[in-house]
Amino acid sequence: MSAPATPEQIRDTMPFAALIGAELTEVTPELVVSRMEWAPERCTAGGLLHGGALMALADGSGGVLAFLNLPEGAVGTATIESKTNFMRGVTEGGVTASTRALHKGRTTIVIETEIVRDDGKLVAKVTQTQAFHYPRA
Repeated sequence: MSAPATPEQIRDTMPFAALIGAELTEVTPELVVSRMEWAPERCTAGGLLHGGALMALADGSGGVLAFLNLPEGAVGTATIESKTNFMRGVTEGGVTASTRALHKGRTTIVIETEIVRDDGKLVAKVTQTQAFHYPRA
């Protein structure tokens, strides 16, 4: 029996997550927590953390949660829908994303991610649907 993968090993299977500086801090089938620091290369005009970077953090966390909840026989997952509501900007510090499943089905999983600033204020809420992939017969 092999040792379970560390959060760093899981993150490193997703090169884009590493590129944006995402760090996984908690990884279970019930909850995935990730973090990203503000950095100028992740910003838009005015020094605001880019919405795409925030969405990428949520999507990566959602992908990990979906993978950890693969139904029997499924071999992978992919995002098929994502909706983001932005509440406020981030101009310093970092953000933490907490990801949980809202619904686990045989063909899809619906996931919700809350992204908060270091001061605890809600930055964004993301709801996404991931499809489970099965081998073709």
